[in-house]
Amino acid sequence: MSTIELPLPDAWLVPQTVARLHADALVWDMTLPWEESFEASRGDTLERLHASGVDVVSLTVAGDREDLDASVRHIAAERRRIAADARLVFSTTVADIRDAKAAGRLAVAFNMQGTNPLGGNADMVSLYYDLGVRHMLMAYNSRNLVGDGCAERTDAGLSRFGLIVVEEMNRVGMLVDCSHTGYRTSMDVFEASKAPVIFSHADARALKEHDRNITDDQIDACAESGGVIGVNGIGPFLGDNDASTELFVRHMDYIAQRVGARHVGIGLDFVYFEREFYDLVARRGSLYPAGYPPPPWQLVQPEQLPETTERLLGLSYSEDDVRGILGENWARVAEAVWK
Repeated sequence: MSTIELPLPDAWLVPQTVARLHADALVWDMTLPWEESFEASRGDTLERLHASGVDVVSLTVAGDREDLDASVRHIAAERRRIAADARLVFSTTVADIRDAKAAGRLAVAFNMQGTNPLGGNADMVSLYYDLGVRHMLMAYNSRNLVGDGCAERTDAGLSRFGLIVVEEMNRVGMLVDCSHTGYRTSMDVFEASKAPVIFSHADARALKEHDRNITDDQIDACAESGGVIGVNGIGPFLGDNDASTELFVRHMDYIAQRVGARHVGIGLDFVYFEREFYDLVARRGSLYPAGYPPPPWQLVQPEQLPETTERLLGLSYSEDDVRGILGENWARVAEAVWK
């Protein structure tokens, strides 16, 4: 006797589609603060990311608050820790990342949030690249030798030294990152760079007025360069200290509607409470002059990423578009730039 197969109800189909797509897709988080001073607060963050479907995460191992010596020492310590952890794969190529996913392990890459670790020497770009740093932002909120940050009193452009740094990053294959960078400096970078330029973690200023968010001009210039914008999960940047999945996806959708889904990615930033960072914000008014409410800040959590996938599908994004936003867009840009 034959069995008649009835169509499954949509209420069953949608969760199954979401789970399948999220598990099968390459999920790439382009920014997780991992500086030495935050070590005590990290906890099980990497395990949580991986359990939420993340396949690769870029760790911030240094930034404008660290000098050359401290940066190199911390990178050496983190490489040793990663090598000793069988759950992790230190990755410097997209092939490494895909192999790690196939093996059920979390791929780890490095980034730097600022150019002060160069110590004023553009030759250090090549050394950091050899140590695994795959993207570096130009200036963290305030002015450095490369240019102005997004919270600086002035809006000066890229310095002559900055032009040399961008040229060297293009030469070695390091992604140029304009997160935290001032408007004019970032626009100069887009003009100077011969390779795609990214915002590893930034939100749309049209949706939330904040120094850390980027204008439509910056979104357009990033897309024109072939770059990708990783939507940031920090509540004060998304809205009024709101880290809901709905608002996180709204920023994704805004950018995608403006320049296309192929230019959107994920850059969660902090996903754990870090008292030392909140204390820094409170005492360094020149670095964080406005728009930072008292803690705790609401933060998009890794566990919200499957729901992010569901909401994108619910907005009628194609599976290919969703795969791009989850990680393939980062993979495309990395394959185009990394050497």
